[in-house]
Amino acid sequence: MRPTSAPGYDPASHTTAAPDAAARGALRDLCRPSTLTGGLTELAWVGAHVLMYPLGTWTERLQPDVLHRPDRSSAVRALFAADPLAARTPVLLVHGLVDNRSIFAVMRRSLRRRGFASVCSWNYSPLLRDVAKAADDLGAHIERICAQTGHDRVHVVGHSLGGLIARYYVQRQGGDRRVDALVTLGTPHGGSVLAHLLPTPLVRQLRPGSPVLTELAEPVDRCDTRITAIYSDLDQMVLPTSAGRCDHPDLGARNVLVRGVGHMSLPIDRGVLDDVALTLAGAGTHAGQRPPVRAVA
Repeated sequence: MRPTSAPGYDPASHTTAAPDAAARGALRDLCRPSTLTGGLTELAWVGAHVLMYPLGTWTERLQPDVLHRPDRSSAVRALFAADPLAARTPVLLVHGLVDNRSIFAVMRRSLRRRGFASVCSWNYSPLLRDVAKAADDLGAHIERICAQTGHDRVHVVGHSLGGLIARYYVQRQGGDRRVDALVTLGTPHGGSVLAHLLPTPLVRQLRPGSPVLTELAEPVDRCDTRITAIYSDLDQMVLPTSAGRCDHPDLGARNVLVRGVGHMSLPIDRGVLDDVALTLAGAGTHAGQRPPVRAVA
C-alpha cells in the first residue's frame, strides 16, 4: 500500500532521510576522539616503521631472554599464575604483506618484559606468490624451533597476511599439533575488497570468495589450536572491517573488537598487547576453556 499525501508529508525528504542519517552517523564516527587519536597514531607509527624497516630484513634467531623471568616481578608472576610453564613456550611473530619483522619491534619487547622467555619473528620471502607455500615454509620453521628448544608446541602471532598464513598451516596442514595458540591481528579472514586493486597472484588470494578463502571455509574435523582474531573498526586495509573476524563454525575462534586502532598500529596498541599476553599465558583457556569475548561487532 502506497503512503498517502498527508499534511506535512514530503515524499522526497522521506526517501532521503535514511541515507542522510547514515551519512551523519558516519561523520560522527569519523569525528570521535578515539578515531582521531587512532588516525594520528597510525600516521606516526607508519612513519617510524618506514625508518625501522631496513633493520628487519633478516629473520631473527631464537635467543631465550634470561633478563625477564616469571619470578622477577609480581606482575609477571600474576600473569603466569595459572601455568608458570607457559612463559617458556616459544612465541613466533609473523608479519604481513610487504613487511618484515620490524613491525613487531614494540610487541617483541612487550612480551619479553611480561616474562615470555623465547620470542622471535620469521620473515617469509618478499617474492611470495602463494599462501599455501608460505604456510608450508612456516611449518618447516616451526619444526626447527621445536627441535632447537625441545618444545613440542609454540604460540604464533600473525599480523595481517601473516595471520592467514598461520591459520592455513594450522587448519589445512596439520599445524594444530604444533601451535598451541594462534592470535591474528587485522587478518582478512573474510578477504578484503581492496585486494581487487592489485592483480598479483598473492593479492588475488585475499579477495573475498577466492579459492584459498573458500578452502579455509570448508568443514574442519578437528583443530587443537586456540584461535583468537583481533580486529579493528578503524582498519584501513581489511574492508569491510568485519572481515577481520574468524567465524568458521568448527574452529571456535574468539573474536575481539578493538576501536580506534589502525591496521599498522595493532601490534603496538596497549590494549592489544595486553590481550595477546593474556591469551598466550593461557588465562582462562586451560582444560579446553576459552576466554570470553571482550567485544563483538
